[in-house]
Formats: sequence, C-alpha cells, structure tokens
Amino acid sequence: MHSAPFVRPKHMPFFVALLAAASLLIILTGCGNNGNNTTNTSAPVNGKGCKKVGILLPETNSSPRWETYDDPLLQQQIKAALPGVSVDSSNANGSSDTQQSQAQADLTKGDCILVVAAHDSSAAASIVALAKQKQVPVIAYDRLIQSNDLNYYVSFNNVTVGELQGQYIVDHYQTYVAAAGNKNIAFIKGADTDNNAHLFAQGGHEKLDPLISSGALVNVYEQFTPNWNPPDGQTEVEAALTKTGNKLAVIYTANDDLGGAAVTAITPHGLAGKVLITGQDATVAGLQRILEGTQAMTVYKPIVKEAQATAQLVAAISNGTDTSSLTNGATTATQGGANIPSVLETPTSVDKTNIASTVIADGFVTKSQICTGLPAGTNSEGIC
Repeated sequence: MHSAPFVRPKHMPFFVALLAAASLLIILTGCGNNGNNTTNTSAPVNGKGCKKVGILLPETNSSPRWETYDDPLLQQQIKAALPGVSVDSSNANGSSDTQQSQAQADLTKGDCILVVAAHDSSAAASIVALAKQKQVPVIAYDRLIQSNDLNYYVSFNNVTVGELQGQYIVDHYQTYVAAAGNKNIAFIKGADTDNNAHLFAQGGHEKLDPLISSGALVNVYEQFTPNWNPPDGQTEVEAALTKTGNKLAVIYTANDDLGGAAVTAITPHGLAGKVLITGQDATVAGLQRILEGTQAMTVYKPIVKEAQATAQLVAAISNGTDTSSLTNGATTATQGGANIPSVLETPTSVDKTNIASTVIADGFVTKSQICTGLPAGTNSEGIC
C-alpha cells in the first residue's frame, strides 16, 4: 500500500499536524498487516506448527517393502503421532529427477516437513537445499542423504546389517565349501548410489576379510548393482559363474531380491541349494527360499519401529519440543563431515531356525503368506 506523504496545511498548528501524521502512520501500519504483505507470520518456520508432511519414497524394484510396509506405516504412524496432520506420499520409481520434482511439488503445496527416502543419496542433497530455502526440515528416512544441512536421519544400523550377513557366512561357509569343492565367494552389493549399500558391504567385509586374507575364501567377483535391479543382479551372478567355470560356494547378496536373482542364475547349473546365499528385508519370497533351502538367511528390519521413530520426530518438530530424547545423542557423519542427529534401530539375522520367533511372532508376515505357493514337500520347519 502506497500513499503521498502527509503535508501540514498552512494554518494547522504544528502539534495538531504531528498528531495527525502519527495517526495516519498507525492506520497505514495496520493496513500493512492485513495479511496482504509478503511475510506470512503464521506459516510454519523450521517445521514448528506444521500440519502438512511430504513423504518421498525411492523406487519399487529394489524391494517390495516401500509400498507394502513403509508407505502405509509412515502414514499411519505420523497421523497417530500428530492429530490433524495431512500427508502427501509419492514414489520416485527409480528416478532422482522425478524425486526432485516431487519434492518441489510438495513444497509448492505447502508441505512443511519432508520425509525423504532418497533414490540417490548424493543427488537428494538438492532436495535438502531446496527445503532449507523454504525453512522446511528434512528427515532422511532409511537412507542417509549426503548433505550437511540435513536435519535428521532415521534408519537401522546398516553396518550391523552387513555384519549379520557376513557373520552368517563366517559361521556356515565351511559346509558349503566342502560340498562345492571350491572356496569362491562373489559379492553382489546393491546400488552404488544408495549409501546403505556401501554400509552393508562395509559390515560384510569387516567379518569376511579375515577369511579372504587367510585364503579360506577367495573373492572372485564384486560389483554394485544399478538401482538394485534384480535382472542386473542376475547378469552379475552369471558373469561370476562364467569367470569361475560355474564354481561358487558363497554369494553375498545385499538383499532378498538380489538373492532371488542369484538363485535364478545358478539354478540352470544345478547349484540351487548348494551355494550359500544371503539376503535382507525378510520378504515373503526370501523367507520361502529359506524354507526351500535355496537361500540361507535374511536380515529382518522391523520397519514399524523405523516408521514410529520418524513419526515421533515429525510430531516433536511440529510441536516445537526437544528431540534429544528421541536421538539419545546418536549421530551419523555425512561425507562432508556433518554429524546428523540420528535414530538407528537394530536389525536381526533370520534363517530357517528362527522365522517363527521373529518375523511371524512380530506379525511382520503371516504363516499363510509364507506357506502359500510353497512346493509340496518343502522343509517348512513346522511352520506350514
């Protein structure tokens, strides 16, 4: 609102003119705060008072978990922790550009807290930068985002995931080496763009490198798998088979979908059930392969705990309450050297001996889900 400056009429006393000018200033100031000014003081700043949350998921091909578990659980837990909240959810379907566009759309709609499971841990830093410009906090969900401006990180201890996979191999490799007549191990590690894949491999190598150094196992092949794509994982296992003349005793696969790809690759060579294959995510298909004997183990991550921790952070940010009791001082370092406040849940190793006491007991999967479609005569460990 603009107006001409106040001019004192020639015969108006000075003190009257001063009073009139002050009154005009008060009126103009009041008009300037009628909601049409450029600063909206009622908008959430840094998430305080936020009631619109955006969830950005990475893809569907890496694991069925994202749409089957994470999306519904996140929505359910956030709405329970923060009554009256509205939630926008989208999936990038394996494209960093799509995830960037989805983030921009959420911010345009007024989403004032973002929960981002990054498709690409480095590329998603641009989402954090965009959100920071709008004073919108970002919680990295499951996968760390490589940005020093990231606000929070909620996941599992992903080095521990790899350690569980590696330790299982340490504890059981000798049986497979003796049966196969070779000491060869191949590593199929998941997407290079996913920070978690590097952490899994780190944990796995911490357990396995002493065996490799001693010659008890021979590392014959090691590759990341673009976008966690199972057909690419199958191609990688086939390359390892070609390189070794179909001689493999162990295949470290970073998750169940890649474990399934490995089984597909070795089956034509009569090796199904004769090669130790690892996994992760406790998918129904992975658990079925464990009961069939073609995959040795998986890593169970109770996703409901991850979703609950995220929801608690969202509620604390919105309510303006302290989050230190949620993170308990835990931090995770980015490549840029920042220490991001973190909530890291604990994963569990699962094989045929403890399926009933872990994933079934927790209600993560049901007996019916696991048993449906299993071939007749499958050793179901009394589950089916």
